[in-house]
Formats: sequence, structure tokens, C-alpha cells
Amino acid sequence: MKKYTVYGEEFFPKFSFPIKGNFKKKHLVKIDLSVKNENLPSSKGDKSLESLHEFVFGTVKSVGAKGAYGGYSEKRNLYERSSVFSSEEEFRSIHLGIDFWFPVGTAVCAPLPARVHSFKNNNQSGDYGPTIILEHVLGNEKFFSLYGHLSLDSIKELKVGQMILRGEVFAYLGSPDENVDWPPHLHFQLIYDLEGKEGDYPGVCFESEKKKFLKNCPDPVDLFGGFNGIIN
Repeated sequence: MKKYTVYGEEFFPKFSFPIKGNFKKKHLVKIDLSVKNENLPSSKGDKSLESLHEFVFGTVKSVGAKGAYGGYSEKRNLYERSSVFSSEEEFRSIHLGIDFWFPVGTAVCAPLPARVHSFKNNNQSGDYGPTIILEHVLGNEKFFSLYGHLSLDSIKELKVGQMILRGEVFAYLGSPDENVDWPPHLHFQLIYDLEGKEGDYPGVCFESEKKKFLKNCPDPVDLFGGFNGIIN
């Protein structure tokens, strides 16, 4: 976990898990959605929403967990089903955040105090759907957290500049109709520099730009110390 300094005094901040609930390690299963996993439906040519949903939540059920997580810096072929991730040369494939796979309507809370920076419904098929970006300050450092695949109600009453307390519920996971064709999950991503963007920032990058984007989007598990030991 990263140590911070305020007025010359060093401290380790406390973080809340971004999914509301009392979780222990046994409640969460780490899931591999990378191109290395030959058991993925997409590795067998099946890129349907239904097959991905069954794979993820079938895994959760099989081990008696409450949800699944994983995906930081994974190279994935899941995005080849959407033109949102393509260019003339290649598909974006490197995942820049962590996914938390939980049922529709699961509450999302702030991992530390924040203000609402921006929000937007990124409603192209395969994109984030309703998205919120929070701004945080720790010591002398400012950074942002992005929350994608939310419900439409999550952004209906939201206001830019609104203050959010650590652990406060401010959003809920959306359905595939709302999150534009994904099984219900939270895309959680940390960002140092938003590069002038509002309500959106790439959650997947081209492999050729991997070094640049991973430097700007650190691993939340490393920065937050596994959310006080809940995940590795």
C-alpha cells in the first residue's frame, strides 16, 4: 500500500471496498478473462452476451462465492465484438481497470472521500453505458476513479462537484440493457491524468500503447493495498 505525507506526517489511508457489503477473501473469486484462458467462450468463437454471463456467474456459483473480480492489464479478445474498440490496424485489447462481477442492482460505494468530477451515458454498444468519474485528493496527490456499467438511475440526480464520503453508496450496477450489452459488473479504474476528458476515459487500450496507459492507470490492488486485504 502506498504511503502518503501531509504536513510532514506520513500515514497509510484506509480504503473502502467499491462494492457495498461485508466481504472476506472467501466471498470473492478471481476470474481470468484473458486470451490465455482456453475455457472462455470467446476463445471458442462464442462472443455472445449470454455465454459470457454464464461463464462468469457460473464460476461464482460453482465455488460458492458472492462475486468475482480481476482483469487489470489483461489482454482480452472480448472486445472484438464491438467497433468501439477497433481501428484500421488493430483492436484495443489491454484492460486498464478491475472488473467486479455482481448481480444487477448491486450498490457501489466510494473507496475514499471524493467529489463528482463528471458523468455521462456512453451508450454505444459494447461501451461503458452510464459512467461516473470521481476526483480524490490524498496528501499532495490528486487522482480519479472511474465507474462504468452503472444503472441509468445512478446518473439521474447526480451533480458535478457533489461530495461523496468514503463508503457512501452513490451508484448501482446496471442491466445489459443499460450497460450496453455486458453482464452486470463494475469497471473500476484509477487514472492520474484524464487528459481533458469528462464522463469517459479509455478502459481498454491498444497493445502498442500499453506502457503509456498502464503508467497513467495504476493497479488499484497495489495502490489500495488490496482494499485492506480483501483481495490479492
